[in-house]
Amino acid sequence: MMKISFFAAADSEVAAAAATLGPAFTIRSTTLPLDARIAGDYADSEVVSTFVGCELGKAVLVQFPRLRLIAVRATGYDNVDLDYCRAHGIVVSTVPAYGDATVAEHAFALLLALSRHLVACVEATRRGEFGFVPARGFELRDKMLGVVGTGRIGRRAIEMAHGFGMRVIAFDAVPSPELKETPSFRYASLPEVLAAADIVTLHVPATPETTGLIGDREFGLMKPGAVLINTARGQVVDTPALIRALSSGRLGGAGLDVLPREPLLRQEDALFKAKTAEAATVLGDIVADHALTSHPNVLVTPHNAYNTVEAFRRIMDTTLDNIRAFASGTPANRVA
Repeated sequence: MMKISFFAAADSEVAAAAATLGPAFTIRSTTLPLDARIAGDYADSEVVSTFVGCELGKAVLVQFPRLRLIAVRATGYDNVDLDYCRAHGIVVSTVPAYGDATVAEHAFALLLALSRHLVACVEATRRGEFGFVPARGFELRDKMLGVVGTGRIGRRAIEMAHGFGMRVIAFDAVPSPELKETPSFRYASLPEVLAAADIVTLHVPATPETTGLIGDREFGLMKPGAVLINTARGQVVDTPALIRALSSGRLGGAGLDVLPREPLLRQEDALFKAKTAEAATVLGDIVADHALTSHPNVLVTPHNAYNTVEAFRRIMDTTLDNIRAFASGTPANRVA
């Protein structure tokens, strides 16, 4: 029997796994995210299935001597030490497509909330201030949307933008030939996109090339008062540069579903338990993240763009298919 451990898993997900995989698999689970402190309790696992907030660096992986498969219940795998996995014959599988509509819709939810000051208005009426009048908002129609990254989510964002009557300009390191034929849309360089857009929305993966992709120079290229939406990864944006752009008024607002130090924001005491040389730098990053969450022109959601019934169903269906495919000797959705 293959031993599987699910981390950061809801009871409904575990029940679905047990019903689908059957008696050939022994399943254990916890609602806690995987990290070095609890990894040893599951050391005999042959398969681990992880979600947002789980740690899969060497310090965790060395505690799984029998590990053969990491079934990531997400698209991104930047939290996995792929070098360690390659050296130890561990297969990594992901869910390549589950939330294109879900995440793109969340990006527009952030944009609409910013454009009409919805949070401030709702908070005012809850205080009984029905006469509250916020700063004037703006329409999306005829605005230029700059889409950075035209994969599945970026493409869906382009479709939605056209539904709002927006114009679209986009950047991608590898432009799609089919998208080039889309009406009311064109590719351009990143500087051109930033300079032309009223709103910039980010849909790129976390890679060495995209880390710090949007920094002081890029904010300097943007229109005064432009809006930034980030539902991609926190490290794509230089947080101190973002704060400077907001404080100077260069940037009119930001809608963020991701921040660079999310794991520590969820469990900040971990910073003080880890005696590392970079503790001061990490602490500075956390302070910057807190500055964003309290900034009046910023809306931050807790990495929640994926969170719909439909997306979770697709995540679990694909994850369980990945586990069965691996058990049968034909791994699916494998990370190269």
